[in-house]
Amino acid sequence: MGAGRWRRIRLPLPALRATITARVWSPGPDTDRLVIAHDGPDYAGLAEHAALANDYHLALLPAEHRDEWYSACPAYAKALGLEILPRLRARLGARRAVGAGVSLGALAMLHAQRSHPAGFAGLFLQSGSFFQPRHDRQESGFARWPRIIRYVRRVRTAPRGPAVPITMTCGATEENLPNNRDMARALREQGYPVAFEVGPGGHDWDTWRTALNAHLTTLLNRAWRD
Repeated sequence: MGAGRWRRIRLPLPALRATITARVWSPGPDTDRLVIAHDGPDYAGLAEHAALANDYHLALLPAEHRDEWYSACPAYAKALGLEILPRLRARLGARRAVGAGVSLGALAMLHAQRSHPAGFAGLFLQSGSFFQPRHDRQESGFARWPRIIRYVRRVRTAPRGPAVPITMTCGATEENLPNNRDMARALREQGYPVAFEVGPGGHDWDTWRTALNAHLTTLLNRAWRD
């Protein structure tokens, strides 16, 4: 696992009237780099990458109320952008962070960055749930479908955004591919430097792990170039 250590950091979230505990990897050498990720207990590939790279902190956030918090929820975006991220940066001595997420977790990370951009250096978004009625009617039974499609429409029609480097990955056989293509195009038009990578596989952890290993290091080098 490299010369580093795991610890747990308790994070009160007044915006959500909740508290979560992040699992945090810190390397042996001093570093001011931080990756913050949704779906922490499941994102095993990120933990392996951080340990091998050994040059950045990794904060894995639990998804305690995933369907609510990760579905373009303004209170969660506030908690992440104004409570979680500043507290972790101060505790770890980190500069701007790279945010990572898969599926709904990718949507929530983009939402937080656009709502509260200070502190974000880049985004690594895998198979984001950027639902649109023309592509994703099969998802319309999801309780937060209306909120997600309203938010995605607002992002796609915005003239510009708080641009940071982004890498988006998606499996060639998954239903989210069309909406990810549309989002990548919209973000490029708003000034985001977007790398959009399509690889074999579907909407599953094996696909995400493969794409992470292939593309995360390049994104981190772009985000932390300065």
